[in-house]
Order: sequence, then C-alpha cells, then structure tokens
Amino acid sequence: MASDAADPLTPRAQETVAAARELLEEEGLDGFTMRRLARRLGIRAPSIYKHLPDKEALEAAVISAGFAEQAALFQRAVADSDDPLTSIAPAYRDFARHHPHLYRLMTERALHRELLTPGVEERASLALYRATDGDRALARAAWAFAHGMTILELNNRFPHDADLDAAWERGIAALAPS
Repeated sequence: MASDAADPLTPRAQETVAAARELLEEEGLDGFTMRRLARRLGIRAPSIYKHLPDKEALEAAVISAGFAEQAALFQRAVADSDDPLTSIAPAYRDFARHHPHLYRLMTERALHRELLTPGVEERASLALYRATDGDRALARAAWAFAHGMTILELNNRFPHDADLDAAWERGIAALAPS
C-alpha cells in the first residue's frame, strides 16, 4: 500500500519515525525491521500500520527527516561563506560519517520521491544548487563526487595512508564554478 506524502504525520507517527531513526542508527539497515521497531516502541508490529501504512512510508519519513537535517546543516555551512561549495563539502562528509546507516538509507536505494515530505529533497539540495551558481549539471557533478568519496570512505575502500582531506580539497576545487 503506498502512502501519501502530503498527509502530515500524527504525533504518534512522529514518535515512531524518531524511534525508527534511533534503531537505524544503532543497528543499521539489517536491524531496521518493523518487528524490532515495534519491540522498541513496546507495541506489536501490526500496530505501527495504524500510523504509517507500510515500511516504505516509514523509510520515506526517516529519509525526509534526514533531508531536513541536511538542509539545515548545509544552510548553516554556507551562511557567511565566501566559498559555499567548499563549505558544504565537510558538512556533507560529516553528516555521512556521523549517520552512516541513515546516509546509506538515503542514497543506496531507489528514492521514492512521491512518498517524501513535499519539497524536502529540494530544500536539501538548495545550498549546493546556489553554491554552483544555479548550474544543475555542476551541482549534480559535485554531489556525485561527494557521494562517491563518502561511500568509498564509509566502505573503507581507500588505502590506510590515503590523504582523504587532500582528495576532497582537490575534487571540490576542480568543481568550483568558474
């Protein structure tokens, strides 16, 4: 059953989403089950469906919260910056390093945009769009670079002596709007 993202979350649904986020952060994607979530909430798993129609809706609500958090982080990062692209990069990297399971949920699967809180993905990308002077192709290239570097770092794919800070600086400098 698909959910309608336009429906605002009830207080109980918000509580469920918060508990789901905690579970995800603690146990990762493999531990992110409705049964474990219900146990955490002290209810039976079918009771969750009174507040969220299905697991996809729950995941979309968690992802929406993640995008909202990113939007706020990126906005703060560029607030008084003369070089917004360089300012967003460490905020993006830090978000993923502090919330690796949420980051993976947000980026490793098909994104069901129709289930997200309306406008939340756009708010999360707005700072990057502005940092690239409104160049959508450049913004996408910068995001692809940041995501590639981030996921490789999270998966421990770089040699132990790799200077990742230097790689980030070089990559972001190469992508800076001219």
